[in-house]
Amino acid sequence: MKPVRTCLGCRQRAERSSLLRVVARDGEAVVDFSATLPGRGAWVHPTVDCVGTSITRKAFGRALRVDGVLAMQQLSEAVQTSTTHQSEPHGSKEEQAERQSDQLMSDN
Repeated sequence: MKPVRTCLGCRQRAERSSLLRVVARDGEAVVDFSATLPGRGAWVHPTVDCVGTSITRKAFGRALRVDGVLAMQQLSEAVQTSTTHQSEPHGSKEEQAERQSDQLMSDN
């Protein structure tokens, strides 16, 4: 049986592989592409709708048990990148994660 998680935005259960894991690091919501960062994680579909709903409902703060406001810049950029390139053929999940990580690192 494959691991199943619940999306913070739409509250639908989905396979872990179809969701993005988000963790809190230094007051910012960071996308954990490899799903290996330590700490509490929150899961969301990589769509503008689900991420937007999660932010509006302030679900990330509750799910990650963080006081105060989390910066969502990296999360928003990652979702925009994934929705922009959905029509393009992709390699494996690892290759996709590596490309997105490289792009985010070059932006900083």
